[in-house]
Formats: sequence, structure tokens, C-alpha cells
Amino acid sequence: MLLVSRLTLEHYQVWAYLIAIGFGLAVGTAWPNIGPAMETLLWPTLEALLFATFLQVPLLHVLDALRDRRFAMAVLLGNFIVLPLLVWVLVEVFDFEPVVRLGVLLVLLVPCTDWFITFSQLGKGDVPRAIAITPLNLVLQLILLPLYLWLMADAQSPASWDWATLAPAVLIVLVPLAGAVLAERWIEAHPKAEGSRDTMAWWPVPLLALMVFLIAVAQVGTVVETIGELQKMVPVFVLFLVAAALLAKVIAVQLRLPVEQGRTLAFSMGTRNSFVVLPLALLLPTGWEVAAVVIVVQSLVELFGMVAYVWVIPRYLFR
Repeated sequence: MLLVSRLTLEHYQVWAYLIAIGFGLAVGTAWPNIGPAMETLLWPTLEALLFATFLQVPLLHVLDALRDRRFAMAVLLGNFIVLPLLVWVLVEVFDFEPVVRLGVLLVLLVPCTDWFITFSQLGKGDVPRAIAITPLNLVLQLILLPLYLWLMADAQSPASWDWATLAPAVLIVLVPLAGAVLAERWIEAHPKAEGSRDTMAWWPVPLLALMVFLIAVAQVGTVVETIGELQKMVPVFVLFLVAAALLAKVIAVQLRLPVEQGRTLAFSMGTRNSFVVLPLALLLPTGWEVAAVVIVVQSLVELFGMVAYVWVIPRYLFR
């Protein structure tokens, strides 16, 4: 009964985020001076969100993903070669402003490590393989994201970064990651503590709702100033979702994946890891705040897209 309730919460999470954003924009407009206080609250909330998310990933079992080599090859090919090429084409064709280009690159280049498992389950995918591949996706994206940005970001973007900017963002990700590894090791040594992991599985949705509320309050001015540019993002993110599903179908056919594995591949390629890249966007210099807003917009488009994926993927694309 507990699992059904949590899955229901995750299935309808998009509405929680929309309400949180709407409420946050209203609060930020009514009391614009509380923005700095909300920014201060962002960091402990993000740390808690990342820890709760990483704790659901079997971080001590990275090599388990390689046992099914054909499925692992499909996921790695799709997420780390095919989709980065697609993202590069999108940012070149649409010729975004440097800050928007950076936000698009940050949010589209690396695969999701959390709710893609939930949506794989809802979309009748292969959940055990989704869980197995997740730690490998996480490790590779932490290694490859700097390379992708160096190759694809506007020349002005790397010039605005320095170690003082990057170090806090790296620590914000690595500290909860290390905490999750230690917690997982402790849980495996004490099987009775497994219930604590199950309890933490409830937290990502409410914590992310709080995160988007805080961002909306703090960045309401940025949203108002760039609303026209943000509206242009929506078709790009929708195009990405459609292309990712079709490319997953091509890869699955070429590698002769079973239907359930093909569905899981589609959900892996369609979902992006906004949590991990958000710290970097939030720590960018003044004038680059819109990159974080782009990431939030993409996350909302993606969640609506996953609702469509859950319907289309098992019924039409991978019958």
C-alpha cells in the first residue's frame, strides 16, 4: 500500500511542481525583498534533495550494469554519443544567446538518475535493468559533462568560470554523493536499516517542489525579464523529447533489444539530470541567472513529456 501511494505521488508530481512555481512567483512578486533569504535556503534544500536521490541509486554496484552488455551498450551509446550530438545540433540550429545556450547544454547533455526509474515502471519497462544502469550513468556524466561543455558552450561561457565558481558546485554534488555511498554501505551491512532507504524514497518529490518554489521566489525578476526567451525554449525541449524516443527506437532495433529493454532505453534517453547540473547554474556569475530558470523550465516540459511517454511508449513505439 505504501509503494502504491508513493508511485501515485510520483506519477502526479508535475502538478505539485506547477503549484509550487506559481505560488513562488506570487510570493516573489508580492515580497521582492525576500529573494536573498530564499537563495540561502536553496543550498541545504538542494543538499537534502541530492542525498535522498543518490540514496536510491545502487552506487556500490556500478559494474552490475555491464553484465548485460548489449543493454549497457545501447544506453551508453544513446546517452553519451547520440544525444550529445543531437543537443549540439539543436543549439547550433537555434542559435541561442550564450547564457541560454549554456542552460540548454547543462540540462540536456546528461541522463537522469532518479525519476527515469519510476517512469520506466509506469511505462512497463525493465525496472531491474533501469536500476542497474543508473550508477554507471551517474559516474560517466560527472566525468563527461565538463568535456561536453568545453566542446559545445559559447566561448564566453568558459571565460566566465573560475575555480571559485566551480569548486562549490562540485562540492554540493560530491558531499551528498559521498554521504549516500557511506549510507548505502551501512544499510548493506545492517539489512534491518533498509526501511530508512524506503523512507527517504518519499522525499525527492516534496524536496524538489520546495526547490522550485525557492527558485521561483528568488528569480521572479529574471523570469519576468526573459519570459519571451523562455517561451521559445518549450518547442526545443519538446523536439528533444520526440527525437530521443525515436532515436531510442532505432538503437533498440539495431541492437535487437527485447521490448521491455527498449522501453527502458527510451525513458533513459528522454529524461535528463537537472538536479546534478542545477548547482553549477545557480553559482554562475551575476547576469547568468537565466541558465537556472532554463533548467527548471526543461524539467517541467520533461515531466509533461513523461506523462505522454507512459502512454505512447508501451502502446505504439514499443508494443
